[in-house]
Amino acid sequence: MEGPRMLIALLIGIVILVLLILKTKVHAFLGLIIAAVIIGLIGGMDPVQIPTSIINGFGGTLGSIGIIIGFGVMMGQIFDKTGAAERMAMTFIKLFGKKHEHWAMALTGFIVSIPIFCDSGFVVVSPIAKAISKKTRRSIVAIAGPLAVGLVITHSLVPPTPGPLGVAGTFGVDVGQFILLGIVIALPMAIISTLYCQWLGKRLYQIPADNDEGWERPEKIEEIVSDDVLTPSRELPSAFESFLPLVVPIILILLNNLLAAIKVTGIVSTIFTFLGTPIIAVGIGLLLAIFVLGRNLDRATALAEMDLGIKSAGIIILVTGGGGALGQILKDSGTGNYVAELLSKTAIPIIILPFLIATIVRFIQGSGTVAMVTAAGICAPIIQAAGANMLLGAFACCIGSLFFSYFNDSYYWVVNNLMGMKDTKDQIRNWSVTSTIAWGVGFVELLILSLFMH
Repeated sequence: MEGPRMLIALLIGIVILVLLILKTKVHAFLGLIIAAVIIGLIGGMDPVQIPTSIINGFGGTLGSIGIIIGFGVMMGQIFDKTGAAERMAMTFIKLFGKKHEHWAMALTGFIVSIPIFCDSGFVVVSPIAKAISKKTRRSIVAIAGPLAVGLVITHSLVPPTPGPLGVAGTFGVDVGQFILLGIVIALPMAIISTLYCQWLGKRLYQIPADNDEGWERPEKIEEIVSDDVLTPSRELPSAFESFLPLVVPIILILLNNLLAAIKVTGIVSTIFTFLGTPIIAVGIGLLLAIFVLGRNLDRATALAEMDLGIKSAGIIILVTGGGGALGQILKDSGTGNYVAELLSKTAIPIIILPFLIATIVRFIQGSGTVAMVTAAGICAPIIQAAGANMLLGAFACCIGSLFFSYFNDSYYWVVNNLMGMKDTKDQIRNWSVTSTIAWGVGFVELLILSLFMH
C-alpha cells in the first residue's frame, strides 16, 4: 500500500498547488511549500523530518544558483539603463543588411534576453522594430515577431535568466553545460519561429501609421528597401562595449568545458577552471557591465539600477527555492523512486514527464517560470531515480513552459499591445501560435537528443 499511497499524495499535492496558485491569494512560493508539506504528510513521511527536508531542498537549490541569479539581474539592469540592447539591435541590422531585418531582430532578442527579462527587452527594443516597419513598410509581425520569439526562447532556456537557472539548480546539473547546450537547442526554435513570422506577416499586414499614431492595414503589400532604416534615439555605447559583458562569460565557460573535455591539466587548466566557473564568469561579466557600459552612470544611479534588479530577483529566488523544497520532499519520501519505477514499466519515454507537467502548468496558470520550476521540483527526483539524463530532464521543463502563451501570460499582452494587435484572433495568430511553434520544435529536438544522450 505504501507505493499507491505516495502516488495519491503526489496527485493531491499537485492539484492543491494548482488550485492555490489559480484560485486563492496564496503566492506560488507559499503554494510550493504547502504542497511539499501535504505530499510529505499524506505520503507517510515522519512529520518531524518534513521541515528538515524542506530546508535542505531550499538551501541546496539556492546554494548552487542564487549568486548567479543575483549577478544576472544586476547585469540586466545595467544593459537596460545604458542602451546596450539598442546598440546590439543596430549592430545586427547593419550586419544582416537590407531585407534581412527580421533575422537581425531575432538575433537581437536571442542575445538580449540572456541578461534581460523578455518583457523588459521587448519594451526596450520594440521601438526599433516599429521604426523599421514604418521605414521599410514591412509588416510589424515580420519584424517584431522574431524579436519577441528570440527574447522568450533564451529567456526560457539559457541562464543566467532566473527560470532556467533555477531548473538547473533543482536538477543539480552543470550551469556551464546548461548555457552552452541551451544556446544550441534554442537556435532551431528561433529560426523556425522566425520563418512562421515571415509567413504570417504576408497575411497579417500591419504597419505604423504615417502620423505615428495607431496602425494601418493597407490592402496591398508595399515593402520597400530603405538606405537609412533608423537612427539612435540617444547616445549609445559602442558595439564592442555592449557585447563584451555577455561574450566574455560565455567564452570563459566554453573554455572551461572544452579543457575539461580534452583533459588538459596544469596551471592553464587551473586558471580557466576557476575563471570558467559560472559564478566567477558571470561575476566578471557584471564587473565589465558596471565599469565599461556603466562608466557614464554616476554611483547613485548605478547602485539604484542594480537594486532594482535585486528586487526583481527576490520572487524568482523564492519560487526556485520552493521548487527545490518540493523536490527534496519527493526524494526523501521515496515518491520519486516509486513513480520512476512505474514509468520504467511503460513505453513512455521518461523525459516526456517533465515536459508534459511544465506544459500543463503553463497552460493553466500562464507563468513560464512557475511552470518550469514546478515541473523541475516534481520531476528531478523521478528522473534521477530512473537514471535518465538530468540535463535533458531540465531542458524538458524549460521547453514545456513555452506552450501556447495566451490571456494569463503577461508577455502575451506586452507583445500584442506594443505590436498594435487589438483583435483576439489576430493576437492568438500573432503570439500564441508563434510560442507554440517554438514549443513544438523544442519537443522534437528533445526527442532527438534523447536518442543520443542517456
